Amino acid sequence: MPLLVMTGFILHVRSNCVKPHRLVFFLSVRAIIMELFRKSEGKVMISNRMSEKLKAGSLIRKMFEEGNRLKSIYGEDKVFDFSIGNPDVEPPFEVTSGLKDLINNPTPGMHGYMSNSGYLSTRQAVANKLTRSGHTAFSADSICMTVGAAGAMNATLRAILDPDDEVILLAPFFMEYRQYIDNHFGKAVIVPTDAGTFLPNIDRISEAITPRTKAIIINSPNNPTGAMYPASTLEAINTLVASYEHVIHIISDEPYRELVFDGQEAVSTQDYIDNLIICYSWSKSLSLPGERIGYTAVGPRHPDLDVLVPAITMANRILGSVNAPALFQKVIEKAMDAKVDVALYENRRNLLYDIVTSSGFTCQKPQGAFYLFVKSPDTDDMVFSQVCARHNLLVVPGSAFSMPGYFRLAFCVSESTIKGSSVAFRAVSEHYGLNPAQS
Repeated sequence: MPLLVMTGFILHVRSNCVKPHRLVFFLSVRAIIMELFRKSEGKVMISNRMSEKLKAGSLIRKMFEEGNRLKSIYGEDKVFDFSIGNPDVEPPFEVTSGLKDLINNPTPGMHGYMSNSGYLSTRQAVANKLTRSGHTAFSADSICMTVGAAGAMNATLRAILDPDDEVILLAPFFMEYRQYIDNHFGKAVIVPTDAGTFLPNIDRISEAITPRTKAIIINSPNNPTGAMYPASTLEAINTLVASYEHVIHIISDEPYRELVFDGQEAVSTQDYIDNLIICYSWSKSLSLPGERIGYTAVGPRHPDLDVLVPAITMANRILGSVNAPALFQKVIEKAMDAKVDVALYENRRNLLYDIVTSSGFTCQKPQGAFYLFVKSPDTDDMVFSQVCARHNLLVVPGSAFSMPGYFRLAFCVSESTIKGSSVAFRAVSEHYGLNPAQS
């Protein structure tokens, strides 16, 4: 902008007939400015790190955008988009009624600042809910309200990481974990889970731990596999990290905690993990992804509890969130025990699982979340996703989750989309010469 202003000033001076020697000076300055403009053409004027991120992009977002393009050509009912985990179910009654009550009965200061950790009443409600959900008592002082689980994760990593510290990721995993770690100059160390079960392999984790290991991220129910960690797995992780002299944090990403099927319940991490930091969001359980409301909860047995909570709270502030959305903290208080209709997701899971497996594909039936993680019949899962797109079927390659050879399907879509996709799955199956079940 200053260059443009100076150029405009020079043109103004020229038009008003200044003295020749001054005009020569201004013309020389103008020549320098124009040369700077010329040399800057084609150069990236943002940070190199961000430039690389833009080049890489997000496979999920790319598939989502491709879905929108195809829908504009063929119509929404002819495109079967399973690319993005964006809940299509409306929030439960408790959310809408709570929001209406707050709007119709406003209180002074309800849109103002509060403590960076959030309203005390909201944090107490969260602590009470966590205490009820297991056998471990939480206090409001261990909670920090955040801008969704992503905000919780970034505040946590900012609080614990020094440059080049390592965070272990259990593949397959939500790909944004890598970005969050890189945001705070940490290093991701990828450890594959067991084939077939997608459960953590304790021996592999042990081999990956170094003196720079600061944390292990776990996620159950899991995105993208739908696998749930049993108590024995959590106990084994806890025993492993306790055997090291330095503290290794266990960051538990739990946005799918309530989305569990077949009459099961997710195991309460707080009952089995000592060095625990929970990152939670109501994006899935209450269908509020756009409202960006979540929290961190540091486990009461964590040896760094007294310094971790204020560190996370400060990170919440200095990363720019300042505090979680004021209005939706109060909404959450009114809807703390509510959740979406899980039976609806379970029915969709069953429908899609039956269509996929009867078409000749192989996958485990997920125990929770809202994804199928399916074995790709093509060794190149990127090529496979392109073949699917030719049949208006949008899937996310397993490579996006650091597990090539698979593809993910998000079944948080309408039943009509799921049922309509049967023809597309059969066509892709035929392309690869699979053996679909006879119908």
